[in-house]
Amino acid sequence: MKILPLGSELIEYLKKRGLATKFEKQKNFFEENPFHPSLNIEILEPKNLEFYSFRIDRKYRAIFIYRGNGVVEIIDINNHYK
Repeated sequence: MKILPLGSELIEYLKKRGLATKFEKQKNFFEENPFHPSLNIEILEPKNLEFYSFRIDRKYRAIFIYRGNGVVEIIDINNHYK
């Protein structure tokens, strides 16, 4: 699995919250094994939109979509509890 490069606003979001290192770790897990247990991947509601998320840490998640051919695009990073 390959993750497309993040947009500048997502990079800033990670930096402001001190999540850049945690994100890189989870990104590497995802690219090596998208079924790694620490990712806790889930499909979001409504399921027909096919938005997924994986865990960056207990509080933050990366929202992504499949682009095909083993490529995903992260479209948002947010606080899972807000």
